[in-house]
Formats: sequence, C-alpha cells, structure tokens
Amino acid sequence: MEQVDERWTRFLSGTLAEGWVISPLAGDASARRYARLAGPDGRTAILMDAGEGTGQDASLSAFLRLGGHLAAVGLCPPAVLAEAPVQGLLLLEDLGADTIATWLDRQPDEALHLYPAAVDVLIRLQAKPPPDGLLPLVPTRAAGMIGPLFDWYLPGTEARVAAAITGALQRALVLHAAAASHLALRDYHAENLIWRPDRQGTDRVGLLDFQDAVLAPAEYDLISLLRDARRPVSAEVRIAMIDRFSALTGRPVAGVLAACACLGVQRNLRILGIFARLARQEGKRRYLAMLPRVHMHVMEELDHPALATLRPLITAHVPPPETAMAAWGDR
Repeated sequence: MEQVDERWTRFLSGTLAEGWVISPLAGDASARRYARLAGPDGRTAILMDAGEGTGQDASLSAFLRLGGHLAAVGLCPPAVLAEAPVQGLLLLEDLGADTIATWLDRQPDEALHLYPAAVDVLIRLQAKPPPDGLLPLVPTRAAGMIGPLFDWYLPGTEARVAAAITGALQRALVLHAAAASHLALRDYHAENLIWRPDRQGTDRVGLLDFQDAVLAPAEYDLISLLRDARRPVSAEVRIAMIDRFSALTGRPVAGVLAACACLGVQRNLRILGIFARLARQEGKRRYLAMLPRVHMHVMEELDHPALATLRPLITAHVPPPETAMAAWGDR
C-alpha cells in the first residue's frame, strides 16, 4: 500500500487536490482502486487508479474517450480534473456520495422514482449515434463469452455439453437479440449510478465504470439494470421499466421481453463464472453470496418461450450454487 500511496502523492502534486485527505473507497470486480479526496474547504474529488502494467493505458484511454462521448450527448460522466494515463491514474469530479443502490438501501420505497431516471438515461444514450471503434456484441461473440461458466462455476464440463449450451444460446440470440447497434455501457447497474436528487432529468444520474462499453442490442443495459447481481429488483419495478423502455423507444414490448430474456441469460451465465473465478482464484469470497441471486435470474428468464431449447440444457447441467460449490473442492 505504501507504494500505491507514493504513486498517488506524486500524481496529485501540483493538482488542485495536492495535500487533500485520501480515503480509499470500496473497489469493484476489477483491479481498479478508488479513493475520495477531501480538501480543507469542503471540496472533494475522486482518484481512479487502474494500476500500472499491460492493458491499463488502453482502459483509461477508453474511459476518457467514452466519457467525452457521454458528456457530448448530454449525460453525466465525471469530468477529468487531471490525468496520467501511462501511470494508470485519473483525478475525477466527485459526482456524489450516493449511488442508486445506497440511496435505495435507506429509502427502498423510492425505487419507482429512481429506476425511471436510469431508464431515461438509456433512452437519451440510444437516441444518438454511438462512437466509432466499439466491439460489436454479435450473437457468436456474446454466446462465447459464457466460457467462464464452464471454467470456474462448472469445471470439468464435457466439451459436448458446453457446446450444446453455447449453441442453443447463440441461436436464441440470433432470433431475438442479434442487432449489435447501440452503445451499451455493460456494467449498468445501481452501484455504478450516482443519484443526485437536487438535479433535473437525466442530470440526476451520474455515470461510472463505462470503459468496457460495446455495441450491443438495445436491451443489453436495460437487463443489466433490472437483473442486478448485487441487489434485488422487484418484479413490479422490472415490468414497469420494460414497459417504459418499450413506450419511449417504440419497440414492441413482446420483442423487448424476448431480447431481455436472452440477454439476461447470457449475462448471468457469464456472471456465474466470473463471480466463481473472483472467489476461487482471487479470494474475493463475498461474491459467493451473490451466486444464488444470479442463478435465480437465469432460471426466471428461462421461463420465456424464446429460451425453450436452452432451458432443459441449463436445468440438466447448471445446478444451483450450493450443488456447484460442493463439487469445487476448494470451498
């Protein structure tokens, strides 16, 4: 930690935050680190540390490029106050202390007030052309991304079983979620959305963690928001937000539901594998507690007719977490 503090101190020297009090913040599933900086006059800022080494420069370059796009279309990423991409460091505007998740932890009855604002951000985002150079999440690629499921949640899965599940998912995506034409921020959920109740419209939602954005079907970020691995979203909220998205985009609700089901299964099969890897390989055991909700999301989405071919394969070969974990041998 001393080395990290040294890097931070050198970076902050000469910036507006030089000498400010540094308070580390909880990290996310990545290797990035964050801290809130507080000045003597009450001003605050956020330090983002992507780490030094292979890949961090590209990650921060993507963050800067996409942040510029989001601001240009009238949304609210943090402004960049200072940058040192080669060192993996950014000094960012502090958008606020409350995420939608922490706000709703205190005031759960406000979900039908906050989630519409988050959906409206997606409506504005999708009304503008996406930036160039984004990876398209076409069905072949999206289905292939569930590989961590077989590597970490279901180690030892027979190749024929993995191929059958991946193939059935790909065919469902081709039929119901094939058009990878909209900017998707990918990790669009309540812990990455800052709630700013003193603002108006989409300014109430500050955006974080968008450097891994892709081109994807229109419903990708919607189902990321509504099938949240980290917190429950009620069926009432989920149905109301799908209806809102359908009405504001002009997309038939039946098509939105089918796409959400297919993309929700794709996302959550992948998340089962990613969370298992974080727990087993990196020792982040807190992710084990989230596995039951993620598995439940998969099983609920499989009730949709669009996934009729995939359902028996998942039922037969993707057991609930307690059963899967018992076979790991490293609990």
